[in-house]
Amino acid sequence: MESLKATLKRTAENISTGSNSGGGVTPRGPAGPGDPNCPHCHGIGYIREEVEVGHPNFGRLFPCACRLSEIEAAQKQRQREVSSLGPLTSKTFEAFEPEGHAANPSQRASLRLAFESARKFADAPRGWLLLHGGYGCGKTHLAAAIANARLAAGQPVMFVNAPDLLDHLRATFGPGSEVSYDDLFERVRNVPLLIVDDLGAESPTQWATEKLYQIFNHRYNASLPTVVTSNVELDRFDPRLRSRLVDMDLVRKVVIDSPDFRRADSDQTDLSSLEQHRHQSFESFDLRKGDIAPEHFRLLNEAFEEAQHFAADPRGWLILTGGHGCGKTHLAAAIANRRVRSGQPALFITFADLLDHLRATFSPDSTVRYDKRFAELKTAPLLVLDDLALESATPWAREKLIQLIDYRYVSALPTVITTSIDRSELDDRLQSRMLDPRLSTVCPITAPMYKGGKTTQKKRKPHAR
Repeated sequence: MESLKATLKRTAENISTGSNSGGGVTPRGPAGPGDPNCPHCHGIGYIREEVEVGHPNFGRLFPCACRLSEIEAAQKQRQREVSSLGPLTSKTFEAFEPEGHAANPSQRASLRLAFESARKFADAPRGWLLLHGGYGCGKTHLAAAIANARLAAGQPVMFVNAPDLLDHLRATFGPGSEVSYDDLFERVRNVPLLIVDDLGAESPTQWATEKLYQIFNHRYNASLPTVVTSNVELDRFDPRLRSRLVDMDLVRKVVIDSPDFRRADSDQTDLSSLEQHRHQSFESFDLRKGDIAPEHFRLLNEAFEEAQHFAADPRGWLILTGGHGCGKTHLAAAIANRRVRSGQPALFITFADLLDHLRATFSPDSTVRYDKRFAELKTAPLLVLDDLALESATPWAREKLIQLIDYRYVSALPTVITTSIDRSELDDRLQSRMLDPRLSTVCPITAPMYKGGKTTQKKRKPHAR
């Protein structure tokens, strides 16, 4: 396709230079939108081609080449208005921090991969790009950067938040709507580049599900370039839509495992209760050598060493089991404290507090959505889940636990769990996850409850006089 600049230049070369004998345009009346010194239009801003009567362009006016920059600017402004970017016009690749706030090398690598994938897509949009990650990880910025890059290149693009898209479609049914439903729907389905941000945040009504499927199915069949961002697991989408999003022949999925950019203390979260355990470290841990039976000491010492190894390089899962007061919470907190003090993120939370935080999101006064809370738990770079208990767990609590365990198991995210429950209390699904030897190291602690101080005190010999 010929560029606008080339078209105007060619058109200008084919018209009269303004001589009275050639039938060209001569300045008449007040100056127009063109350059007053332009030798072609003399300021009128439009020109006519010198063609014979009967030619399709006979009598037609064309914008003069002197208005090129003005027309290009107007076109870009119009494209920005259509794109719905609004305040996201400042979200560019140049303004993005590819390293983010991640202290973990694997997190930095995931964000760098997402950045490079988005930039490559912006250079040549082909297929679909799915950016998946938690809140504030940078996926919306990258999606907007793609849109801004395409607009800067003079290409049409539509950027829209999923709930807003459905609201816009519903609004067309209103009596005062200036846009018909059919026009807007066709524009969304056929725009050369569609970017849908926060897919999954919309209310999953039957109508919304059907409209989204129709849009994505059309673009899927036509292989139209599309970008999607989401923090929702794909198995929660309508099966028809999910089948499109997981097609590896068309869709490239990039997972962003990075802390929230928008939090000044992005490595920590208000879910964590680690502050209450700040004094529990490996240095302050008492192995009680000589005060407990040799077999108890052996197992306690093994758990101590495994916890230290895990804190140095968190991989897989560490399960600490034992009775109340045996030292397992101290070791779990020591792991989290060492990671945090070395600049790494860690989320320490008891199972009871976890459920309370999730239930609190259903309150009318809650300022945090349930899915955001649950996403923080599922995607935490290091999760320390203390005092896992199932005696009085409701079916809802068990379901949430299984969802959390499943996600972290499949993602192989570093996890520490302390519990006093017996293996027989775990259902088959939890056992298969928590006790999988390929992922988990289980450390049983049989030492009796630690009551503080030494159980036996060696008497000091009196000084010789």
